[in-house]
Amino acid sequence: MGSISSFIVRSHKWLLIIWLILIIGMGYFAIQLPSLLEGDGFRTDGEYEQVEDELNETFDFPESTLLLSFENQTNHEIKSTLDKVIDLGLASSIDSPLEDESMIEGDRAYAAIHFSGETSDMASVIKGIEKITASHEGTVLTGAPVISEDINKASQEDLKRAELIGLPVALIILLLAFGTVIASLLPLIIGAVTIITGFGVLAIVGEDTQLSIFILNIAPMIGLALSIDFALLFINRYREELAKQEKASALMTTIETAGKSIIFSALCVFIGLAAMVVIKVDIFTNIAIGGTVVIVAAVLASLTLLPSLLYILGPKVNKWRIIPTNKDTTPRWRKFAQSIMKRPVIITFVALILLIIGIVPITNMNLSIPTIDALPESYDSRSAYETIDKTFMDNQESTAYIIATKEGDWLEKDGLQQMKELQDELTDPDIVASVQTLYTASKLETADELAATLEQTPRKEQLEPAINQFISGNKLMIPVNLTVPANSSEAQDLMTDWSSQEWEVSMMFGGQPKFNQEIYTEISEKIGLTLAIILISTFIILMIAFRSIIIPLKAILMNIIGLTSTFGVLVWIFQGGQFGLNEADIALILPVIVFSLVFGLSMDYEVFLISRIHEFYLENGDNTKATVEGLASTSKIITSAALIMIVITGAFAFTGVVPVKQIGIGIAIAIFIDATIIRLLLVPSLMKLLGDWNWWLPFRSKKQKQRDIAK
Repeated sequence: MGSISSFIVRSHKWLLIIWLILIIGMGYFAIQLPSLLEGDGFRTDGEYEQVEDELNETFDFPESTLLLSFENQTNHEIKSTLDKVIDLGLASSIDSPLEDESMIEGDRAYAAIHFSGETSDMASVIKGIEKITASHEGTVLTGAPVISEDINKASQEDLKRAELIGLPVALIILLLAFGTVIASLLPLIIGAVTIITGFGVLAIVGEDTQLSIFILNIAPMIGLALSIDFALLFINRYREELAKQEKASALMTTIETAGKSIIFSALCVFIGLAAMVVIKVDIFTNIAIGGTVVIVAAVLASLTLLPSLLYILGPKVNKWRIIPTNKDTTPRWRKFAQSIMKRPVIITFVALILLIIGIVPITNMNLSIPTIDALPESYDSRSAYETIDKTFMDNQESTAYIIATKEGDWLEKDGLQQMKELQDELTDPDIVASVQTLYTASKLETADELAATLEQTPRKEQLEPAINQFISGNKLMIPVNLTVPANSSEAQDLMTDWSSQEWEVSMMFGGQPKFNQEIYTEISEKIGLTLAIILISTFIILMIAFRSIIIPLKAILMNIIGLTSTFGVLVWIFQGGQFGLNEADIALILPVIVFSLVFGLSMDYEVFLISRIHEFYLENGDNTKATVEGLASTSKIITSAALIMIVITGAFAFTGVVPVKQIGIGIAIAIFIDATIIRLLLVPSLMKLLGDWNWWLPFRSKKQKQRDIAK
């Protein structure tokens, strides 16, 4: 770090010029990012995707479908609206309520607008139809593509709202920590630069990689929190050094000390993000990419741009003091630490009881894939979709689609017999309501009857539409209607059983039940490996850093307990509908994302605290005294950094997109628990109780230990 710090001091002007050019260039790309984001990221390679391709390409299922909701509309008004949609020349077909009475119920009706083939710009299609519906009161456009567009809009509005709430509060905390305007504004500048640079890079990546719309909130949440955190740590150390030496030396010392902490912190968070890539679901890959980009931007800005600005400012960093700050809060924190040392057993017991209380609700956790309920209720597309679903659909039912492939023709006698056997076997489970095949379409019971019918030219011509619907070459499409929702455990278990079963012909399973099963299975099968990567990597790093087995084991265990308590609190808040929130299941992605991110972030605080305790322990060999001094010297900066993190992520509590709201609140609660119950109470208490055992490392002789202390 010495040569790096020297280079930064010598090249600070060039670094500022490079950053200025970079910000302008990345700013141009950054503004394009929202238009490149699409989908919720819940996609994984598997049979569901293959079946969807077959349905679209082989059986002419529409690529996309929009829904028009009509309320209090006359037949003439409905026809007028649909005629204008037809005149756009974009739809491949339209299911009209004027032709299908089942699409009318009382004063409500709906139409389905289908699009086949690749629609290059669905956003333009939606805008075109919305111009039509705008002049027809009581007509609302909805459907999956519209909801996706609206979630994108909501995400942009949420980001602005979170910034308007979080950044001013963060500035107040920085003013309380630093007391001066200049020092307080610098972290916000670094945060803004991080987001502009990160968004620019993500926009370039998004040209070739499909990125989820949730990136728009999660990436800046991570980037802002980390960059401001890094800048807080860096500026705090620089001001300390500036009081002891001239600005060049102070800056070099800061880079060599605080810079190492920043790099380590980024490494810990990066490990958590990288581990998510193991789970082959697009949203985890997206968050790993987005998070890595903003982390790199935050580190580069904190270790090059920030030092360059500080070098130019020099002592002026302390200019414009508006809040008098106590220069030394160490005595108060030392007194607090000494009080913990007197009652370690009681404090450990109380801390664990508090964490266990938080853990209790987790037994009732319900995980679900975000759907229409991710969109704020204020959006017309959500209310229209829910109206159609409630009025015309039975949300307690679902449909699976099966593609069966055989050698030979399905219309030959043996093919018809196999079709009948498949129909009978697929109908057998209790949750199967019906199975549609050529038999149900022809209302015939046996292969002999159907074969005989197909030999009669007039009857075969009558069945031709049904044949084309279910059969294409050697492929047979079989819709299976279930009596349970697609996200139910019964539907998922059935898909798992059928996929693992041996069939006489090649079978692929699709539809929403299969989609849910594949997502849940991928996460459940890979979550163990993801956690193992995070835990083992963290253990090795901490063991090397502190030459101890107990310290990393204790840190990992406390983090797991703290995060489990966080999830319990989230269940209580969201599933219980606390604080005026609508009751909602926990987003399936939340435990993985919050664990992966917060584990790395909390390890940063752990290392910052334990490293100072370790320094004092090596000086005097007294574990209790080292713990007191370590806690006293780091508590202010840990508390300030945690508050910044809580404010930035917690601001997303006031947003509308539910999964983002849950992630923001989840990270904020986890950091709060970690910085208070864990870091200020449990860690020092256990340090006291374990004594010199904290620093136990197998195969290290007493002489080696004495040499470490002597250093």
